[in-house]
Amino acid sequence: MQPNHRPSQTIIREMQPEDRDPVIRILTDSAPWKRLGFSAGDWDRIFVPIPPGRDSFVVEVDETVLGIAILRRKFLFGDYLELLGIAPSAMGQGHGSRLLSHVESLTFARAKNLFACVSDFNDNARAFYRKQGYKEIGPMPNFLIPEYSEILIRKTTGPARST
Repeated sequence: MQPNHRPSQTIIREMQPEDRDPVIRILTDSAPWKRLGFSAGDWDRIFVPIPPGRDSFVVEVDETVLGIAILRRKFLFGDYLELLGIAPSAMGQGHGSRLLSHVESLTFARAKNLFACVSDFNDNARAFYRKQGYKEIGPMPNFLIPEYSEILIRKTTGPARST
């Protein structure tokens, strides 16, 4: 008799209030956010239970939340990806790419640009975004913590206006 294995089911959906605690655990355990000084208390204040005025999405596999994306609409003739976080144990499995692709599809259906920021010390994130077609626009020194920069990045489908 063969074992009864069902394939894992990956779902991207809007964040629900009950996702709050797993999302906070993911972000609290993520090295870049630790280095930037974000604590569970900071995340607790941000997720009340869902960030207000934002589009928030989670990626879940077999009913376990493994990632979060928060999108702010209408930023510089496009949208701004405020946060993309994947559980450290789930990194390198394509969840970040799938979640980012979902956000991009929503943005590029209504606008030409998607912006985000990445910390200058976060080489893995910078490589990830480059691989996804993002270009670095420029640094914002001392933006979140002293002596480090946040780098504004952008993916575009063309100019905001055509002549």
